[in-house]
Amino acid sequence: MAGLTAAAVAVVAFLAYQASASVPADLAERPRTPGTVAPSASASTGAKKPAKNPTAVPAASGTGQRVVYSLRDRRVWLVDEKNKAVRTFTVAPSSVSPEPGAYAVTSRSGSVTGSDGVQIEHVVRFASVDGVTVGFSAAVDGSMPSPDPAKKTGGIRMKRADGDAMWTFASIGAKVVVVS
Repeated sequence: MAGLTAAAVAVVAFLAYQASASVPADLAERPRTPGTVAPSASASTGAKKPAKNPTAVPAASGTGQRVVYSLRDRRVWLVDEKNKAVRTFTVAPSSVSPEPGAYAVTSRSGSVTGSDGVQIEHVVRFASVDGVTVGFSAAVDGSMPSPDPAKKTGGIRMKRADGDAMWTFASIGAKVVVVS
């Protein structure tokens, strides 16, 4: 029993050492007493960091008119030629995702049955991954379910109103930029 306790204490001590080694320099240099709050970097320099706008078009998404799809944020932006988002909305990702990069809309369908058996509309396809076609669509019933990870599907679902906007915005050949 004493051996297990000693091993546990050694592991905790090692993890504490690792954590202390990654403390930012400005925190490590200012000793604190219990109950005090360390000043932030912006408070010490007098400058305030602007709050990140979660709906701002990603900086690394190129220029010009395009559709931008963020895998991490599960968000789409419809961006005009002046690099302004004319619309942004959240989406339900597919179980198969394209790699980050630039694509072009290759085909569109007004109304079809999705690979999950749901009736969908305003299908805008732009990529293929391991034989699975990837594109945006809206379920006619308005649903945006999470994809079944056991099935390889490429439908990135959005609300019907967002699907209408995508359909109007992204014709054949339109640029689609996928970012992390």
